Amino acid sequence: MSSYKIEAGTAQHLGNRPQQNDRVALMSGARAPGYVLAVLSDGVAASAGAEQVLHTAKQVFDDFKPGDRPTLGRLEQVLRDIVQETHLVINMNTMTTTQQAHASFVGLILSPHGEAVWAHVGDSRLYHFHAGECKARTGDAAYVEHLVSSDRLPPEAARNHRKSKLLINVLGNSRKDPFVTVGHQSGLAAGDVFLLCSDGLWHFFTDAELGAATSRATPRQAAEMLINKAAERSQGKGGNCSMAVLKLVKPAQHAGEPDAGMARRPA
Repeated sequence: MSSYKIEAGTAQHLGNRPQQNDRVALMSGARAPGYVLAVLSDGVAASAGAEQVLHTAKQVFDDFKPGDRPTLGRLEQVLRDIVQETHLVINMNTMTTTQQAHASFVGLILSPHGEAVWAHVGDSRLYHFHAGECKARTGDAAYVEHLVSSDRLPPEAARNHRKSKLLINVLGNSRKDPFVTVGHQSGLAAGDVFLLCSDGLWHFFTDAELGAATSRATPRQAAEMLINKAAERSQGKGGNCSMAVLKLVKPAQHAGEPDAGMARRPA
């Protein structure tokens, strides 16, 4: 068990768009005490795809039974199942409604054993910071490499994948299955912070700025500050802005308790 507790929160802002197409949620599993799932999705042109992401995520996570100590690979598979099932449902719905729904995906599972596993599709991002320093983040590099090696595209064409409906990496693309990038980290401790966000946020900040903001403030304070600064930097042209912040902090010390070193389950 780990000597930290979790402080977490979500936040959204409409930006200059007519509607909010992002969706973000923090979930606990019905059969997985001590496990936390954070999910963020950016719906493309509409919210239907992002809404389906959250609906499927809840179903899959509620069915997850970890047992004594699931492997990192099994936690990774939970996130892959969310992606694949959402992608399938969106495409099935498209056949009956004739309206395409596309969405990005970023998901994070924190275990009560000091482990984090994440998965990512599209242009939403996950950052892992420790003491303000960026230790890992998702991006396009793996997908570009995949297009070059698997689809035999010239590197320049692969880098321009966002401009092509055939190559764009989203859930619900009837022409191409989503490419899932995964990552994990063990040995989590107080000082670790995870940020999930849509492009309406990360587009306006450096990694160092995001790390500093989330390490120095509570999730609520950091979210408010980042949303305000994103609105300022966008000069009225920003899109939907959404985030989830999960911060690992030392548990409060109560009178009469022994000092550090006692392991505690995350709250």
